[in-house]
Amino acid sequence: MTLYQVLTLAATLGIPTGLIGFLWGRVREMHQDSLAVREGVQALLRAQMIGDYNHYQEKGYAPIYARENFENCWKRYHALGANGVMDDIHKKFLALPVEDEIA
Repeated sequence: MTLYQVLTLAATLGIPTGLIGFLWGRVREMHQDSLAVREGVQALLRAQMIGDYNHYQEKGYAPIYARENFENCWKRYHALGANGVMDDIHKKFLALPVEDEIA
């Protein structure tokens, strides 16, 4: 619904346009806050996955629990509208062996 449609509806219902303007501003603020939270969570997930990848890549393997945790983060990251930056790290992490080959 456009702002014009909202104002027209408000006028039809006799709602003061000042109130509609206030409410419209609050909705816009809430949307911006929601977007900031989503982007923040995505950044935290990205940092966690990069840290996990670096840690286990140095070890040369990633145990099952680490893979499950990484995959869980990946799914949530991707659901937030991932931009593809992490695709390569995701593939490399899953390519790590599950057990230490030296042991």
